[in-house]
Amino acid sequence: MAKVLFINPMVREEDDPHHVPMGMAQLCAIAINKGHQVQVYDHNAWRADDETIKKVIESDNWDLIAVGGITTAYASIKKILKLSKKILPNTPVSLGGGVLTSIPKEVLTWLPEVDFGFVGESYKTILEVLSMIDEGKKDWGKIKGLVVRVGKNDYYFTPPQELLKNLDELPYPAYDLFPLEEVYFKNSKLLYSEQGMKTTRRLDINASIGCSLICKFCYHLGIAGDMRYEKDKNGKVINVSFDEPGKIGRHIRYNSPEYIVKYAKYHYDKYKINFLYFLDENLMTMDVFSKRTWLKEICRLWKEAGLVPKKKKDGTWEGVYWSGTSHATLCNPEVLKMIGEHGCTHLVYGYEHFDDRILKTMGKGSTRKTNLRSFFWTFEAGIRPIPNQIIGFPDEDFDSLRAQMRAWDDLGIQVKPHFATAYPGSMWFTEYRDKILEQYKGVGKKMGLTDDLEAYIVDLGDASRVSGVISKNFNAVELIGLREMMLHRQYDKIEQYEQEWRKKHNIKDGEPSTLVEKNTNKKIMNVEGKTNIKTLVN
Repeated sequence: MAKVLFINPMVREEDDPHHVPMGMAQLCAIAINKGHQVQVYDHNAWRADDETIKKVIESDNWDLIAVGGITTAYASIKKILKLSKKILPNTPVSLGGGVLTSIPKEVLTWLPEVDFGFVGESYKTILEVLSMIDEGKKDWGKIKGLVVRVGKNDYYFTPPQELLKNLDELPYPAYDLFPLEEVYFKNSKLLYSEQGMKTTRRLDINASIGCSLICKFCYHLGIAGDMRYEKDKNGKVINVSFDEPGKIGRHIRYNSPEYIVKYAKYHYDKYKINFLYFLDENLMTMDVFSKRTWLKEICRLWKEAGLVPKKKKDGTWEGVYWSGTSHATLCNPEVLKMIGEHGCTHLVYGYEHFDDRILKTMGKGSTRKTNLRSFFWTFEAGIRPIPNQIIGFPDEDFDSLRAQMRAWDDLGIQVKPHFATAYPGSMWFTEYRDKILEQYKGVGKKMGLTDDLEAYIVDLGDASRVSGVISKNFNAVELIGLREMMLHRQYDKIEQYEQEWRKKHNIKDGEPSTLVEKNTNKKIMNVEGKTNIKTLVN
């Protein structure tokens, strides 16, 4: 059987490791169940130096080194791959996850150490790769769902791998290979609710794959029906693409309530967890898909399994609290009250903005009214709503910034917004790629990288940076300054700067304070395929 070393890269150096990489842990479990020998080095957890990484790689004659992660882990991935190939030049090195699937052509150019990459979902593909290794072969071209290097500078795509139809077939993640006690349980606290702050033994779950929404800044991992293979005139696959206008598709899959509750009960018994965090893109999608039966059944089984939390005098509790995500248009008071009574402590809402015009241009499917309404509904249900906020969208202007601030005043909250970022795999990455490259002109060479786009990808790993401004009205310095004014509710200073800004851009009295063309109210595209967002909202 094959000996595999999985390496989990560092995600954000400035942040503590909060989440066990569930996807990688599941791949480990899949391989183990077939008899393969699996080891993990969790670099995101341990944060060790290069010498430690070298020792791990040198520790055995591995048949495969498998690295995977999201785009924000790119810098760490680059270092790990270099070390891997230098130490074991004859060992196949693979890469998977969003970082590869979103821009495979570019990543293979930047990372010559990669022999092949997993494109999209890899639950089936990993076993086919390991079986080929057992046969003593390296004919990767016979395996679906890969991009394979040919020589130093060329590559090709194999046919797409079929998506797993029934997520309940997946084994529980091989958490024993990861430092739960040493690292992850110590970083269990979530600063979102009282119970989240008091939790000491938290694990996560992805109970679904895919999202019904069409937010232009979001990337769905290439496993939700939104990834397509691009072909040349001869039918050869040359690249992948995501969420192109007029070609948006969604394929939503989710675990059964039985699987989810058994998962929670199993880890409650085994690890004594007291909190389960749903990492799903949008919990309410599945509830609407199931005609409001999915969450109801989860709650029923949660109670039946004895998982509904019971507070103790010392401030701790028996059972498992939980939390997840929601969307303003998909929740209702009845559902919120029900999940609140069964242990849901907080819901993260992707409000992003409170200006109707901005919400429309990003394809959010919500309005200021629905956002405000869902916030109060959630509070009334005893659940803390966590409003995610973003500024710096393409059409952002002074009026939309003030709309954000007024909404915060109405809600009585203090928020520090993120900056709008066009991540690879999103519609806006495709649309604003040239604009981003213009901002990074010459930066790649200065950083010793292959090109300017790689420099942008490296920058995405630092959340403190304003990476690749996509706003048509403001630059990075302006956005940083305006955010500070917003945080301190300095309406007067924003108005003062607006007058200076108008003079700078020679905008006459009576004209709106914007550089955006007048034809911004274009019709938001419809979702093609299995799901239409209008159906869900109504």
